[in-house]
Amino acid sequence: SLRKALTRFYPNLKEMELQDYKVRVLASEHGTEARVRVLIESRDRDSHWGTVGVSPDIIEASWQALVDSITYKLMKDEQHRK
Repeated sequence: SLRKALTRFYPNLKEMELQDYKVRVLASEHGTEARVRVLIESRDRDSHWGTVGVSPDIIEASWQALVDSITYKLMKDEQHRK
């Protein structure tokens, strides 16, 4: 739904694809206090990249990685236009 909302203003996000989503528990000996690391691998027609989010909350870690991936795509496209 984030992508759908943003493509209205940034149509080039339609080129972006999620390639992989990985979750790893860090320091699992801490039980429910353990942190998770989410790795999102994305691509468009020109390149591929990875972003990471870390948090005790898997949703927060996923959100961090997703927002960073979208931000990277937008910044990369803007730099390419210059």
